[in-house]
Amino acid sequence: MGAAPWAAALRRAAPALGLFAAARLGGLLVLVAAAHHRGISPRARLATAWDADWYARIAAHGYGRTLFWPDGAVQSDLAFFPLYPGLIRAVTTVLPVTGGTAGLLVSWTAAVAAACGIYLLGERLYGRRVGTVLVLLWGLLPHSVVLTMAYTEPVMTAFAAWSLWAVVTRRWVWAGSLALLAGLSRPNAVAVAAAVVAAAGWELWRGGWRARRPWAGALLAPLGWCGYVLWVGAREGDVFGGYFAVQAGWTSRFDFGAGSLAFVKRLTRVPYDLGFPMAALITGVFVVLFALYVLDRPSLPLAVYSAVLVLIAVGGAGYFESKPRFLLPAFPLLLPVALALTRARPRAAVAVTVALAGLSFGYGAYLLTLATMAL
Repeated sequence: MGAAPWAAALRRAAPALGLFAAARLGGLLVLVAAAHHRGISPRARLATAWDADWYARIAAHGYGRTLFWPDGAVQSDLAFFPLYPGLIRAVTTVLPVTGGTAGLLVSWTAAVAAACGIYLLGERLYGRRVGTVLVLLWGLLPHSVVLTMAYTEPVMTAFAAWSLWAVVTRRWVWAGSLALLAGLSRPNAVAVAAAVVAAAGWELWRGGWRARRPWAGALLAPLGWCGYVLWVGAREGDVFGGYFAVQAGWTSRFDFGAGSLAFVKRLTRVPYDLGFPMAALITGVFVVLFALYVLDRPSLPLAVYSAVLVLIAVGGAGYFESKPRFLLPAFPLLLPVALALTRARPRAAVAVTVALAGLSFGYGAYLLTLATMAL
C-alpha cells in the first residue's frame, strides 16, 4: 500500500475509530466517577494494578523478581513476556513519565491501532458496516476496561489484527513479522503464529511448495514466542520445560479443561464474588460464539487464531477470573453478532448497543473499584 491507499483506509476507518474512542472514553468517565466516590485513585488502578505493576518493575529493573507464598505458589516475573516492558522502557527513556504512565500510553496507542486493524479486517471480509460494528462491539465487551489499563491485551490484539489482515491480503512477510512481535507480547499470542503458519501451509498446498513468501511468513511467525519460551527454559536449566515450570508456579497449566470444569462446579455450591460467575458466563458466551463462527465457515487464519485462543482459555487451569481477559483478543468471534446487528432494525440495534454500553461501563467500574479478585 502506498501513502494514498493508507490515507484512504484511515479515512474509511475514522467512524469506527471515533465510536471506539467514545466507547472507551465513556467507560473511563464512569470508572473515574466510581473511583472518586470510593476514594480510590483511578490512575493508580489503571496504571499499577495487578500485572501492570509486574510489567513496570521489569521495565525499570529487568527480570529477576520471584515471590514465594505460604501456599506454595512461586511467582517469577519470567512468566511475563518481554515486548510490553520493553516498550514501557522505551517510552520512559524518551519521555519524563513514570513506568505506569508509560504503560498507559503504550496500551492506549495499541488499542487504537488494534481497532484500526480490526476495522480493516472486518471491512475486507464483510464490508464497511460490519467492520465498524465489529470495532464498536470489541470496545463494549463487559471486560473491555482492560483496554484502558496498562495491560498487554491491546498490544497483542494490535499485532494480531494487523498480522491477520496481512495474511488475508497475502502480505506474507509482514504477516510473519507481526506474528513474531505478537509472540513476544503474551503467552496466548502463539495463536497468531498458528494462524499464519496454517494459512501459509494452505497457500503452499494450493499453489506449489516453491513460493518463497509464504515460507518466509511461516518461518518468521513462531520465532518470537518460541524464542522467549526457550530463553526462559535455558535460564531455568530446562530448555523445553523451564518456561512451563515457571507458569506452573503461578498455578497456570494446561489440563484440557479439567480445572475449569471443577471450578464451575464449585461455583454452583460456594458463593463467590460477582466477578467469578461473570467470568464463567463470559467464557461460556465466547464458546457459543466460537461454535456459531465455525458454522459460518470462516476464513482459515481467523478460525485457527480464534480456536487456539478459546482452547488455551478453556483448557487452562488457574486464575479462572482472568479467562475473559485471555479471550479479549478473540475479536473474530464477535463477527456473528456484528453481522446480526447490521441486519437488524435500527431501533433494535441501538437498543442492544445501549445495553452493551451500560453493562460494559458498569462492570468495568466494578472490576476496578469493588472487586477483590485480580483481573
